[in-house]
Amino acid sequence: MSTIDRAGKQSNIRPVPEGYQTASPYLIVADAAAALEFYRRAFGATLKRRLAMPDGKIMHAEMKIGNSIVMFADEFPSHGAFSPEHFGGSPASIVLCVGNADALYAQALAAGATSLRPMADQPFGDRSGTIRDLFGHRWTLTTHIEDISDEEIERRFAAMMSGGKNADRGRSGQARPPAQRRTL
Repeated sequence: MSTIDRAGKQSNIRPVPEGYQTASPYLIVADAAAALEFYRRAFGATLKRRLAMPDGKIMHAEMKIGNSIVMFADEFPSHGAFSPEHFGGSPASIVLCVGNADALYAQALAAGATSLRPMADQPFGDRSGTIRDLFGHRWTLTTHIEDISDEEIERRFAAMMSGGKNADRGRSGQARPPAQRRTL
């Protein structure tokens, strides 16, 4: 794939750099240096790039989480860049698909995250839970555990919403104990 350069000519430069995805979250935090350390401990993130101002504030940083790049910066009010705390929380959530969401959920809690929704099997074939990190961002940690049809997803969701007797049955068809029942 090629792109068009500034002069309007074909270029062999990749429009999406190697190692990046088409969309990447860019998180603004109140203390980016502390955030980079938290994401390393909570999610096993590795630092790819860190560009700091002379005063130490981080203008831009990139960390790799799994196969994705997540970008970070300190708050810069003069540029309209505010952390979730400035707004009383964040309306957005990041979904992080991993091989063992239960283990990562426990790791994030141990690193200081707050549980917003405990880990549970979902009607669409995933097991997931949601945390809020130390900087106000919400993360849903998920592992795909079952391939199911759209029709089965709709049936399970309808049963869950109606409180039907099949709403709390897992893949085996056995009733789950209340602590393991699905929640959205």
